[in-house]
Amino acid sequence: MKKLEGKIAIVTGGSRDIGRAVSERLAEEGARVVVNYCNNKTDGEATLAAIMAAGGSAILVKADLTVVADVERLVAESRKAFGEQIDILVNVTGGMIARKTLAEMDLDFFNQVMALNTTSTFLATKAVVPYMPAGSAIVNLASQAGRDGGGPGAAAYSTSKGAVMSFTRAMAKELGPRGIRVNSLCPGMIATSFHDRFTKDAVRENVAASTPLRRQGAALEVAAAAAYLVSEDASFLTGTNLDVNGGLYFS
Repeated sequence: MKKLEGKIAIVTGGSRDIGRAVSERLAEEGARVVVNYCNNKTDGEATLAAIMAAGGSAILVKADLTVVADVERLVAESRKAFGEQIDILVNVTGGMIARKTLAEMDLDFFNQVMALNTTSTFLATKAVVPYMPAGSAIVNLASQAGRDGGGPGAAAYSTSKGAVMSFTRAMAKELGPRGIRVNSLCPGMIATSFHDRFTKDAVRENVAASTPLRRQGAALEVAAAAAYLVSEDASFLTGTNLDVNGGLYFS
């Protein structure tokens, strides 16, 4: 029997890169997956098609995770398609938007980054938890930047991801008595479109050379960690911020 057979999972930001890898891996393990996207329907449809082609079960739902009504609709669509219960939530939605120094940032930009990374995690968690039975699991996507402050111009991003880590610990304490586990992943340099956009090739090469495993990570490796954390194999793990960085940073 597959590890997640019969489970219902929502993956926010589940249409590309790490989100797509998580969506596909959970489906591979037997979960019925609600794949969320915000802007790029093409990526969402490709992820859905890949899951279905592999024999999995999934639906695709457009929702802006910073908007309460959209988050509520996402949950409603999950319940409509797969029933009242939601067993797994993986909060992948997030991003840097831009690299800006303190002098370059204004309040609107700072709030936008916080909303995208931290508020989205809060809203999805608040909306999903009422439908989670004992034995359910939540995984949040934090970042190595949340531990070390990130690179140049990443102050808002690293702050938001640090907040995700603290929110993870707080929810682990609050939801633990209900039998709901809450953990987060802190990816390091993962080969995704995030770094294609925000990190220069020379920097990526230098980081890979400085990593004990001498390479960047892959989205599939982050997805494998997420699949572990939501499975019964991790039944006594909660409040953990798990590093996935090839040994570049030890917490």
